[in-house]
Amino acid sequence: MEIKYDVEIDARGLQCPMPIVNARKAFQELPSGQTLRVLATDPGSVNDFKGWANMVADAELLAQETAELDGKTVYVHYIRKK
Repeated sequence: MEIKYDVEIDARGLQCPMPIVNARKAFQELPSGQTLRVLATDPGSVNDFKGWANMVADAELLAQETAELDGKTVYVHYIRKK
């Protein structure tokens, strides 16, 4: 599945809560209708992003997927600003 995104945050190697902290900063600057893609290696980010998207009124979690990049499992999150 290929999802078009406008901004990407590379949070690989960061532990909770830093992927969410970095994503939140970028999300606040994102115009409505645009999509943020976040790359994270922390497996806890899957639930963190689900919870965050449920709490933020203008955030929609479009998809989450797992990829293999540079020999590591990467959790990819797509969040659109409503």
